[in-house]
Amino acid sequence: MEKSRKKFTDLLDKATVEANSMRHEELMFSYNGTPYPTTLCSPETFRALESFEARSDDIILAGYPKSGTNWLTQILTDLVTVSQKKTQDREGIANYELEEFPYLEVGDAEKYERMTKLPSPRFMITHLRPENLPKSIFKNKVKILLLIRNPKDVATSFYHFSKGLASFPSYETWDDFFTDFMSKRTVWGCYFEYLSQWNKYADEENVMAITYEELKEVRLSITTNTLYFKEHVFLNQFTIIFMKSGVSDWKNLFSEDQNEKMDKAFEEYVGGTKLGKKLKYEVYCKA
Repeated sequence: MEKSRKKFTDLLDKATVEANSMRHEELMFSYNGTPYPTTLCSPETFRALESFEARSDDIILAGYPKSGTNWLTQILTDLVTVSQKKTQDREGIANYELEEFPYLEVGDAEKYERMTKLPSPRFMITHLRPENLPKSIFKNKVKILLLIRNPKDVATSFYHFSKGLASFPSYETWDDFFTDFMSKRTVWGCYFEYLSQWNKYADEENVMAITYEELKEVRLSITTNTLYFKEHVFLNQFTIIFMKSGVSDWKNLFSEDQNEKMDKAFEEYVGGTKLGKKLKYEVYCKA
């Protein structure tokens, strides 16, 4: 796994070098109306992604940026690797770790051809909304773990993250970032639209939604024979206990007016929906 982590840091280092020579407005490009980071994604990659052929035993972790995907990815990747050791030889596992960066939309346009040679089950991560994913993912009923987080903490974490990452446009003030976040001008687009679109799939049997807050507060039982993500995530009879932390940090930044604007947007997009209720907005997003 250390080699896989090195691949991750090498990609970010390369993106940082490229970003340092770009003007602020060059750090993002738009594809189908959504902004993406220029140094991590490309129009060529998105066009190639459209014809990606998913397998029914693929596993996808879907989550908007700063919803906790990096954290949960490490856990799931380790568990998938353990599962593979029962059915694959060690050389096959090593190749899986080294071959491709797991974020589906990040990398060169040729990665999807190389991914056809990866052993099953393939583990992938994406920040994309469902309508921007390859049709084969839903046609073949790929198992999707949807990770969501209360929007105020998402915005807060995203702001701090963008200040320290050259590949993303940075902001001098929280107010500037909040304006762009609410105006759909941050990379990977509007979080509320993300929640609204994924809510259409919330009842699908191959989709399980979990929240960042749940992972921090409750025991998550895991086993991986079925990998049907409903009441539990099944991945090899592991039990993970997550400690409560990193929740409600938004209270340190939001003004009264900003609270009101986000409360209104939440109600407009997902208030009363299955995902909206699951986020427990009254618990985590009210002062």
